[in-house]
Amino acid sequence: MPMDQEELGRGYRLRFSASAGYRREVWNALVDGFFQAMIPEDSALLDLGCGWGEFIHPVRAVRKYAMDLNPDAPRHLATGITFLHQDCSERWELEDSSLDRVFTSNFLEHLPTKDHVKATLSEARRCLKPGGRIICLGPNVRYLTGRYWDYWDHHLPITDLALQEILQLTGFEVIRRVPRFLPYTISRGFTPPVAFLRLYLRLPILWPLLGRQFLLVGEKPCGTPE
Repeated sequence: MPMDQEELGRGYRLRFSASAGYRREVWNALVDGFFQAMIPEDSALLDLGCGWGEFIHPVRAVRKYAMDLNPDAPRHLATGITFLHQDCSERWELEDSSLDRVFTSNFLEHLPTKDHVKATLSEARRCLKPGGRIICLGPNVRYLTGRYWDYWDHHLPITDLALQEILQLTGFEVIRRVPRFLPYTISRGFTPPVAFLRLYLRLPILWPLLGRQFLLVGEKPCGTPE
C-alpha cells in the first residue's frame, strides 16, 4: 500500500531537509552541465515527481509543469510553475500532445506496482507531442544490490533494460540508454564538491566506474495515432 500524502511529506522532510541547500546546488550543476541541452528553451516541460522543485527551478522552458502527491511541494515551487497535485497513474490534467518534454528522476521506483508505472508512462506518451521525449533518471538495481532497499518507500526494483522494455511497450522509441550514469545518492551523507560533479559530467569515461543510476530517453514517434 502506498504512503498517504501526510506520510509522504514527512518522509521527504526527514530524508532531504538537512541536504536541501546542497541538493539545489547539485541540480543547478546537473541542469547547466547536462540536462538543459536536452530540453529546448521554447518547450513545454513536465517534471514528474517534482519533490521540492530541485530540477524544475533551474531549467529553462517556456511552460513548466510539476506533478507530485507530496502536499509540501507547492510551498517550494516558484511562481509561474503550474502544479498538478494528483496520482500520476490516473489521467493527467493536461491535453493530448501538449508537452515537449517529460522529466523524471528517482521516482518510478516509488510507485506501488508495475501497473502504476505502465499507466504513468502511457499518460506521458498521450500528453507528449509527436517527437516529444521522456527523460528518465533512476537507481539501477543491477548495480546496487542491498543498498537499494535502504529506503522504506522503494517498491519496485528497476534496471535499465526493464525500463527500456516498458517504454517500448507503452509506445516509445528508446533513443538513448546509459546503464551507468550518475552515482547513487546524496541523501545519506555522500556530498562530493559540486565542482567534481561538473567535471564528472564532462568525462563519460568515469561513468561506468562510478555510475549507479541509469539514464534513458524515450521518444514518441511522429505520426503516432493518439
